[in-house]
Amino acid sequence: MIAKPMHAPLSLTSLPLFPLEAVLYPGGLLALRVFEVRYLNMVRKCFEAGAPFGVVCLQSGTEVRRAGARPEQLCSVGTLARVESLQSPQAGLLLARCVGGARFRIQRHSLLAHGLWVADVEQIPDDLPTPVPEHLAATALALAPVLATLRERHGADAVSTATPELLHDSGWVANRWCELLPMPLPLKQQMMELDNPLVRLELVGDMLDRTGIAPEA
Repeated sequence: MIAKPMHAPLSLTSLPLFPLEAVLYPGGLLALRVFEVRYLNMVRKCFEAGAPFGVVCLQSGTEVRRAGARPEQLCSVGTLARVESLQSPQAGLLLARCVGGARFRIQRHSLLAHGLWVADVEQIPDDLPTPVPEHLAATALALAPVLATLRERHGADAVSTATPELLHDSGWVANRWCELLPMPLPLKQQMMELDNPLVRLELVGDMLDRTGIAPEA
């Protein structure tokens, strides 16, 4: 299933996809309530095998199939998700806690007879570790207490843990803010696709300045 040519990006074939009206960022947490038949077996098998599936944002269509709904159209860039825990409180229902991994670009995709999307994808290189520059230090300073408050309200399993090392990494700080800020979905997708983590953080800093969230460094 996995081929890794020399000096070439890692490719995955027939990767199962989970289209959502949401954007998953690398390192982000995702709670899924799975009840559609087309996803129940897929999520369970991925969990048992320790294999990822792909989360992609919907350009049109809905997460749950409905009669008369627009056809599903998928964004071309998504994020690998790995199921960390899985619960089945009742028949036909799975509660999955997932964590975002590498981004990928869809090369080809197809819709199987039972409604599951699969794709051949090429992984996008991870953000290079990039220290938070001094003029953007306020973005990291403001993030830590926000995450701490959310952890108190929603529990440690629902919110990312901000370690000192992570708070000094531009990509990680930018990704967490992108998850939290009330941006339109297309903008969240564009931010996730940006190759340069410092540019992503610069844009986040501008948003925080406009909203007055970030304190002065």
